[in-house]
Amino acid sequence: MTPILILIFGAAVFFWWNASRAAAERATQVGRNACEAAGVLWLDQSVQATGVRLRRGEDGRLGLERSFRFDYSHDGVERHTGKMVLHGQRLVSFVGPTRADNTAQFPSLH
Repeated sequence: MTPILILIFGAAVFFWWNASRAAAERATQVGRNACEAAGVLWLDQSVQATGVRLRRGEDGRLGLERSFRFDYSHDGVERHTGKMVLHGQRLVSFVGPTRADNTAQFPSLH
């Protein structure tokens, strides 16, 4: 009985790790694209996970909502922080770089 429980626990840990990695890759893509669209520097070329919680999606199903932050700079000197929230692979919130003329195309929330 114990080997089965260990196997189930190991599988759960693997799926959690894999889903976290996939969400971080999606957040990295969103952050990079937003910085490129706004014409700013994406600093550190990475995102940092800041939180995770259970939340119902638009379809009513429970899923994990993960929060990330990233850094960017308009001039290469001052550092600004952007934030985003993903529910699964879907972007539900984004606060980040903007152009002065507000013509940048940002990632879709849907």
